[in-house]
Amino acid sequence: MGIEDAGPGTVRPGGRTARVRASVLRAAGDALAEHGFAHLDLVDVARRAEVGKTTVYRRWGTVTGLVADLLLEMAEESLPRTETGSLLGDLKANARLVQRTLADPRQGALFKAVLAAATGEEKTAEALHRFYDTRVKEWAPCVQQAVDRGEIPQGTDAHEVIRAVSAPLYYRLLTSADRLDEAAADRAAEAAVAAARAGAYLRGDDGHA
Repeated sequence: MGIEDAGPGTVRPGGRTARVRASVLRAAGDALAEHGFAHLDLVDVARRAEVGKTTVYRRWGTVTGLVADLLLEMAEESLPRTETGSLLGDLKANARLVQRTLADPRQGALFKAVLAAATGEEKTAEALHRFYDTRVKEWAPCVQQAVDRGEIPQGTDAHEVIRAVSAPLYYRLLTSADRLDEAAADRAAEAAVAAARAGAYLRGDDGHA
């Protein structure tokens, strides 16, 4: 995304303004986790961050602009992929990272709030899509390496495999009160590997995708 395409709050500031951005985004994340998107208020965020409300309005403009920047920061700050030498090892590392994030009281509540908002807010949905696109692209090379090693078939859609790992974890977060633990993460990774080996994620003429 070029600067000319960026909406309010999506251009990362540098220098002294970085501290303000960090404080405001931390405050926005806390407010989202506590009260949800519907009650997110720029004046309250400014108060929490101990910055002037004019600064917040000038830099982010709207609640959706602020949430978009929060998601951008989360994507940028997420841990890089782990490469263990096997597809199962790599995908378990991916699944456990997702599990730890969603099981965290603050982060889990924050993601629930953003997911709920994305169903009715187009700009929030676009920001959420960019967040997941960034994370999927970060981990997709693990799948391509598995193709190159001969672990899974040529033509496997790497992005679909990565999505398949986290999908059951998000489903459990949103539909169940059961604890989201490492065992659930490992099962998600094992299922994705088994499906990939069976050719479930082949692209185009190579399969069904």
